[in-house]
Amino acid sequence: MRCSLFIVFTTFFINVWSQEKVDMSLDQAISIAQGEAPVALIAQTRFSNNYWRYQSFLANYKPQLTFDASNQLNREIDAITLPDGTDQFINRSQLASQSGIRLFQRIPQTGGFIYGSSRLRRIDLFGDNAGIKSYLSTPLSFGFSQPLFQLNSDKWMRKLEALDFEISRKEYVEERELIAYDAVDYFFTLYIAQLNLEEARRQKIYADSLYEISVGRFEVGRIAETELLQIELRSKNAETEVATQLLALQSANQELRNFLGLKEDVLFNLLPPRVLESYAIDESLALEYAQRYRSITSDFRRRLLEAEMDVADAQKTNGVNVDLSGAFGLSQTAPTLRGAYRNPIDQENVTLRLQVPIADWGKTRAEREIARSNLELTQRRIEQENVDFERRVVLRVQQMELKRLQLELAQRAFEVAQERLSIAKNRYQIGKIGVTDLNIALNENDVARRSYFQTLYQLWTAHYEIRNLTLYDFINARPIADDNRIVLPGN
Repeated sequence: MRCSLFIVFTTFFINVWSQEKVDMSLDQAISIAQGEAPVALIAQTRFSNNYWRYQSFLANYKPQLTFDASNQLNREIDAITLPDGTDQFINRSQLASQSGIRLFQRIPQTGGFIYGSSRLRRIDLFGDNAGIKSYLSTPLSFGFSQPLFQLNSDKWMRKLEALDFEISRKEYVEERELIAYDAVDYFFTLYIAQLNLEEARRQKIYADSLYEISVGRFEVGRIAETELLQIELRSKNAETEVATQLLALQSANQELRNFLGLKEDVLFNLLPPRVLESYAIDESLALEYAQRYRSITSDFRRRLLEAEMDVADAQKTNGVNVDLSGAFGLSQTAPTLRGAYRNPIDQENVTLRLQVPIADWGKTRAEREIARSNLELTQRRIEQENVDFERRVVLRVQQMELKRLQLELAQRAFEVAQERLSIAKNRYQIGKIGVTDLNIALNENDVARRSYFQTLYQLWTAHYEIRNLTLYDFINARPIADDNRIVLPGN
């Protein structure tokens, strides 16, 4: 069992099912789920992967310094063009060696790049020319390449990748809140099953006791046989209900255990959930937080940016394309290494490449119109999705208040049902009411009890759904998506 579970679980003992029984509160279940549940570990790994992928992308725009070296031995008969223009097969035997260092830097503002390098080459001849060496040095060389009138993909990709990482960061926080929501779901499923089993056992004890009393009353002729049989039937049904609720408990316990990622055979003893603090939610603030912290708004911006990039690409890709590149450096050749670095001569190279479309039979125009249409379609879809998202946030805020009122009503109904059942039991024992009225009181109490705990469960899930939709903690008045609360991998 993980160390955190030993800290959280405060009581250990062996129960009648030979399972390790542990006490656990709702807050503890959420804490364990967000920290060590399989879904939480997957979310952490996914965010770590996205983080390092973004760091790798950013590294592309930092200076890249590389060193390379190579040796090539060449012994072959090859055709050589002689000074008089004729070709002759010559036996070549040589070793070509070279090494160099290169500094490369992208310029994202323009979409081009610059570089600087230093290189040394050497050729050693063998055979008839054994011992002859030749050096070519390029002690310093600078160059650049700049596309003109073309899409600056670097500028667009930097924006898109930044949004991708922002989305992944927000999605990580959303996943943690969704895990908390699921933890509440699994917790209350087991907690209600636990309460149902306890109630079923109490009802079984009461039904057996009531049956014994009814047997005595039947023997003295105070009740009819049909009434006794009805009470006996209820006793048997109570026994069946205990078995049913026990199976439900074991199933819910297994589901919670699997969700938390526990392989040990443990039986949870869930503690009553604390009272959820009452807090006010302003609809406008909820919408503001949702727009600020949820990943869906960043995804809207990314989709719109991508559509705008496609429009820019369509406008420039099929237009006039110009590539300008140039290089400047110093070089020298000599039979000795020292001589190869004496009195270097300068070298320049400038290239201008031009591409102009002459006839494409309307292809360029069609692609531009497609890109504009896709941009407009994306805008319309985003507008509708944003409206739907805002409606969902407002609806959940309104439902939160209604669920609070429902819980108060359900709690009062449960209290009334308990009082009525207590009175009905006393009146039945003194013969004031029959078994039918008693059964009605028992059923009403069971319905009220189930309704109360179901409403309590719905309030807690609504609370965490609001947290997930806004990524804001309204109880503590602080954003859940605070950057300082996310520990980046490697830090």
